[in-house]
Amino acid sequence: MFGNIGKAMKLIGELKTRLPEMQKKLDEGEFTASAGGGVVSATVTGKMRIVEIKLDKDLLVDVETDVLEDLIKAAVNAAAVKSQEHMKEAMRQLTGGMNIPGLDQLGKLLG
Repeated sequence: MFGNIGKAMKLIGELKTRLPEMQKKLDEGEFTASAGGGVVSATVTGKMRIVEIKLDKDLLVDVETDVLEDLIKAAVNAAAVKSQEHMKEAMRQLTGGMNIPGLDQLGKLLG
C-alpha cells in the first residue's frame, strides 16, 4: 500500500517539472485534417486555435455555400480531434501509463 503512495508522490514530483515542457511542446504542435476528399483542409494548434484553412479552388466550382460550410466544420473538427488525441498520448507517456484521476482536466486547464 505505501509503495503505491510513494510511487504516486514520485510521479507527481516528476509531473511538476515535466508538465510545462510537455505543454510547450504540445502548444507548438500543429495538426491538420481534411474533408470532402481534400476539398477543405484545416490546421489547428495544440491549444485548438485555427492556424490555417485551405480550399481546393479547382474542386469548389459547383459547391454550394452550406456544403462548403459543412466541409470546413468537418475539417476543423477532425484536426481538433487529432490535437486532443496527441494530448492524451503525451499525458499517457508523461505518466508512464498510470491513470491519475483528474490529470486529463489539468491538461485542459493548461491548454
